[in-house]
Amino acid sequence: MARLKGFEGIMNNPEKNGSILIVDDERGQREILSVILTKEGYDVVDVPGVREALDQLDKREFDLILTDLKMQGQSGLDLLEKVLGDDPQQCVILMTAHGTVDSAVEAMKKGAFDYLEKPLERANLILTLRRAFERIGLVRENRILQKRVAANQVIPNMLGDHPKMLEVFRIVGKIAATNSTVLIVGESGTGKELVARAIHEGSQRRDKPFMAINCAAIPDTLIESELFGHEKGSFTGANVRELGVFEASNGGTVFLDEIGEMNVAMQAKLLRAIQEKEIRRVGGKVNIPLDVRIVSATNKELEQEIRKGHFREDLFYRLNVIRINLPPLRERGSDVKTLAEFFVKKYSLSTGIGVDGISKSTLKMLMNYTWPGNVRQLESVIERSVLMAESNIIEPEDLPAEITTSTSLAGGIPFDLPPGGIAFEEFEKALIMKAMERADWVIGKAAPLLGMSYKTLQYRLEKFNIERPGRHVNKY
Repeated sequence: MARLKGFEGIMNNPEKNGSILIVDDERGQREILSVILTKEGYDVVDVPGVREALDQLDKREFDLILTDLKMQGQSGLDLLEKVLGDDPQQCVILMTAHGTVDSAVEAMKKGAFDYLEKPLERANLILTLRRAFERIGLVRENRILQKRVAANQVIPNMLGDHPKMLEVFRIVGKIAATNSTVLIVGESGTGKELVARAIHEGSQRRDKPFMAINCAAIPDTLIESELFGHEKGSFTGANVRELGVFEASNGGTVFLDEIGEMNVAMQAKLLRAIQEKEIRRVGGKVNIPLDVRIVSATNKELEQEIRKGHFREDLFYRLNVIRINLPPLRERGSDVKTLAEFFVKKYSLSTGIGVDGISKSTLKMLMNYTWPGNVRQLESVIERSVLMAESNIIEPEDLPAEITTSTSLAGGIPFDLPPGGIAFEEFEKALIMKAMERADWVIGKAAPLLGMSYKTLQYRLEKFNIERPGRHVNKY
């Protein structure tokens, strides 16, 4: 009979926590897991192989599939590929013996949530299942949000089911109805204004004005007038009284984009307006009561700007009550396909050009590109490709050179050796550091970027003594 460590004395939990399909050709293993997980409150069905599992999946849906990797006949990898082909969001966890861990890691690259080494340990099993069901809950929330998106209720055009985007959707859903000040941090093109508008539309201020202002686009001499307004004759050219953004949007929301570009003198005046809840027009003598929600955004690290003396620390803490970090597109590669297909439909409809989809080779190029311009750049590329397509499918030749040239470099060395040569080990170490940073220090994600196996990259990390500053490197 299969061995499972630490499963003695488990208390019965009658509350159902979710449904699990167990797939294992060892009868003893299935029976033990079924008893354990049923007592943990899960709705459990167990089957001996892939064929039986697919039969069960035809009859009903399961929140999670817990499958052995090596089985007689078809393997857990076969099941994984078939299941994710039908539903890419299906949660699958593999059980593997010590000698097949590399295969399990490969399965994770193909979309498995996690793997467990045999003999299974109760604490690790239960913890992994809890993490998996937390993810399942986020996916469900996202599906609900996506439906609301389709009805223009939440964040139009902002799609994705990457965990980082699920967290963005979750935060927006929780805080939109409040009056809390929000700081959105992300690179250009990640959709900061879309999030700001979604927060406004989800609040009780939705019937009041939403006004956006780009702090980087307004000269320092005019920023105070733009925000607070001015009286007639207050400066040369002020021929009439003008309301500023704050006064014009009273009762609504003000979106201060690129807040990190605001000069320090204006930061002090903005801080006072937030603290006192009132403003004074340029050249005016009367304080005007203020009732606005402030959502600001930046592509800068404001903490670094504070240390440089470029940003006021007290203003930062006023703005940074709720922080939303928008990930760059290169860190949510799994969303490229979803977004690209959405933009194909959008521009196929708007242009009247009958483009139905994207070829596999084109999609591979899109997913291998680093997208320095993020979602905005992807949308622009797809719009152009729809217009340039020679057939009803976007092919690689329909893509702009910036994409095809960049992705073709993967097949060769994109630079010449300098005359003096290079310090190869230092160069290799720098490449590994770059890949680990891009993969958020997850070995399983960084290895494919370097063309290495999981074990090879793990060995080189140990060889060069590379660790994430202040934290351990994640295995998966």
